[in-house]
Formats: sequence, C-alpha cells, structure tokens
Amino acid sequence: MSQTTTEIQKEERKELYAYQQGDINAIFDRLENAPKNHHLLYQLPTGGGKTVIFSEIVRRYLAEYDKKVVVLTHRIELCKQTSKMLKSFNVKNKIINSVIKELPDQEEYSCFVAMVETLKNRLNDEKLEIDNVGLVIIDEAHYNSFRKLLTSFKNSFILGVTATPLSSNIKLPMNENYDELIVGDPINRLIENGFLAKAVTYSYDVGLTSLKVGINGDYTVKSSDDLYTNMAMQEKLLHAYTEKSLGKKTLIFNNGINTSLYVYETFREAGYDIRHLDNTTTTEDRKEILSWFKHTPDAILTSVGILTTGFDEPTVETIILNRATKSLTLYFQMIGRGSRKLPGKDNFTVIDLGNNAARFGLWSEPIDWQHIFKSPEFYLENLRDDAEIELHFKYTMPPELRAKFSKTADVSFDVDEEHKLAIAKNERSKVVLDKSIDQHAAMCVDNTETLPEAKNLSRELEDDIESRVKYFTNCLSKSSKNYREWLMEDYKLKLALLIGKKYREKIMNEPD
Repeated sequence: MSQTTTEIQKEERKELYAYQQGDINAIFDRLENAPKNHHLLYQLPTGGGKTVIFSEIVRRYLAEYDKKVVVLTHRIELCKQTSKMLKSFNVKNKIINSVIKELPDQEEYSCFVAMVETLKNRLNDEKLEIDNVGLVIIDEAHYNSFRKLLTSFKNSFILGVTATPLSSNIKLPMNENYDELIVGDPINRLIENGFLAKAVTYSYDVGLTSLKVGINGDYTVKSSDDLYTNMAMQEKLLHAYTEKSLGKKTLIFNNGINTSLYVYETFREAGYDIRHLDNTTTTEDRKEILSWFKHTPDAILTSVGILTTGFDEPTVETIILNRATKSLTLYFQMIGRGSRKLPGKDNFTVIDLGNNAARFGLWSEPIDWQHIFKSPEFYLENLRDDAEIELHFKYTMPPELRAKFSKTADVSFDVDEEHKLAIAKNERSKVVLDKSIDQHAAMCVDNTETLPEAKNLSRELEDDIESRVKYFTNCLSKSSKNYREWLMEDYKLKLALLIGKKYREKIMNEPD
C-alpha cells in the first residue's frame, strides 16, 4: 500500500469518542461471554455514529477471531457507504450486489457487505460459503426483511443495530429475534456533550381526522395526498416556512409524490428556489439535485421517503414534517437528518405539520427503549390518537386577522370554563354558544363602519368558530358529526342575524 493511500485512510478514519468506545466494550463483553449464537440488539440515535461503531467492531473482531463477518443492509446506498467506512478502518471487504453472480475470490475476504435479497439469492445458489461466519451485523435492524436470513446463520453471533428498536411490523416484534438490548447514549445527552445539534420545534395544529390508516399501520398515501394538497394546507406550509425558516436550507418530508409536487409548485410560484426528489428520480438527476442542495445556502428540497436513511447533509438547517406518521422510527429518521453538527451550527429548526410531536413527544425527550423492546404492543396501544390530540388544540388568531379586531381588547373565549359556569348555574348548555356568538357579533360591529363590512369580517372567523364549536361538543356527553356540522351552520346564521341587530342598535344610539 502506498504512503499516500495510507495517509488518506488515516485522514478518513473516524476517531472514536468515549461513549462509542464504551458501547463497543459492552458489545464485546457479550461477544466473549454469551453463547456464540447470541442475538444482541444495539440502539444509538441517528447521528451517534452507528456505522463508525460497528466498523470498529468488525476491525477488532477480525483481529481477535479466525472467523468471517457479514454486514447486512436494506439499501444499495447503505452498502456503498458501509463498505467505504469499513475500508477507512482498514477492513478489506467485498460488496455482494446484484451485479456479482459468482464469488470465486471470496477466500480473499473476511468481510462481506450485502443487501438482504441479494445475499439470500447467492446463498440459495450456493455461491457463498457461510460455514465460517462468526459475526453478522444487521444495519437498520428494525426492518423485517432481515428475518428471512437469520436461519442461515444459526451458529453466528447476530448484532442488530438501530436508532429505534421497534419493529416496522407490530406482528413481528424484535424481542422474538433478539435476546437482549443494549441502549447507547440518549439524544439529550449527545446534545449536551456537543455531538448533536439541538432541535427547536414549532408545531402547527392540523386536523387529521380525514386520514386513513393502511395495512402497514401508517397513514395511507392517498388520504395524506388529499389532505396535504388542499389549498389551506399549502398556505399553512408556506406560512410556516416564511415565519420560521425563511432563508434557511430546508428539507421537506411528504407522504406522497403528488403532495411533494404541489409543494414544489407552491414554493416556486412564491419565488423560492426549490427542487423535488422522489424514488422515481433518475440516478443522474438525484446526484445533480443533491449537489445543488449541498452547495445552495437557502435551498429548499421537497422529497418523499427517499432521504430518511442513508442521507447525510450536515448543512441542513430546517426539517419540515409536511406529513403525519404513526411510525416512531420514521419520526426519528426524518428529524435526524437535521441533527448533524457543524462549526457554528448548534441548533436546527423542526416544523411539525402532522401533530407528530404531540403523538411521540419531542425528538430529544428521553425514551425508555428497554420498555419498548420488551413490550412494544403496550407502547403502541398507548400512543395518543388523533382525536385525543385534537381535543387539546388551542386556536390562536393569526396576527393579520387579529389586527382587524384592534378595537377589541380580548378576542379569546374559554368554552370549557363557560360550560362549567353554565352547569353550576343549572343553565342550558347552549347558553355557552349564545355568549360566544354575542362576543363575535360585538367584535365585528365594533371594528367596522358599515353592516356589509361587519358581515364580511364575520366570514373570516370560520376557524375560530369551528374551534369553539368543537370544544363545545367535547363538553357534551355525546355528539355526532352531523350535529357538529349543524351547530356550525346554526352558529353562522345566528351570528349574521345578531350582527344586523347590533348594527341597528349602534345606529340608533349614535348622537344626531
């Protein structure tokens, strides 16, 4: 090996931090003392250096044991990245991909990097000798595609590596395939110690009751497209960007290609520099788009799924979750794309347009992974559902609308408190809405000069009215969707009539 190559490898090789070395030692303790076919799962947050850790594990294992190592990934990009990292640790390895049909030189290698399906095919074709494989490392171990290969390595130590030890299929829990879990440093500690950037999260309430859940347990693309392509959601996204991320390098995650294309057109028409990327984008175009994204300071990239793993761009300043998900893994993967540290980058922005933080908690909040590993059903069954989340939405009048009611000191109305007061006085529940209508009518009359102006202004209170009616129906023991819709129409009709009445009173009370 030339001196130049050696110097390059030394330069590329990652230095191990204390927490990484401590986890490596804990894993090797299991390797040395557990049964040779022990199945060990290791958790470390995205950005914590999982590839660095298992590359050092491979290097050290090969130096201590006369056995071979197989590293499994689920995407070709991860195969290439893993192979490159292993080489930087002086681990000679061979990628087994779809191009390689024969393996005549396999005796020259002690380490193989492969995708699941490809390796499965080579094993079925008897093109690979696996008798001497002592260690199998599974990257992104929460994916279930790896299960089909576990029986091929019955006498090997299995090390699964993941940021989220929760199976992508609740019917196939990880504790059925792994004997124990080792948990690495949590996100909040990695932030405190300067290894990850801190997420500053802004959540915008979104009604998700129209979304449907598919057989995979997550929201369907069709129902997500229907919600997120409507004009109100596009305007909410654009408003959130201009309010919290204007001029920052921004990565937007969507649940459907149609949504992403709508986002692309919305931002482009608003004059922003934006590109779109999905799994149908050609390799050449994807390379060009990612290069543009890397080198353009205020670039906006709208995408669908493809950048959740195997994508590392530390210059990202904002992550926008323009989608809802029921997958804890996906939630962490998306936000993790912005957590890489850079000189001068200690924080990054997260804009949540899917109630995800309300569902899972903030990205940096501690999580009991051992509990999730042992009792995944309990964890999933106790996640907050959309109806419960929406019960706690608090309507805040947008600043531009609030300015139109500048002559009104207080535009708020506490439906819960008013309902409790009505019950205490033994009054009908509907008195709550009567008070609300009276306040809205007064607001419209006090802030306009003519009756038509007042009625036009009342139409801008649609969101406020909907919020109040929703809180009112929540106070009742039972209320159907049809009843809520009727209340909305009845509210608006009574509001229009009361505005007319108050305007007549206003005119009559004006001095001659």
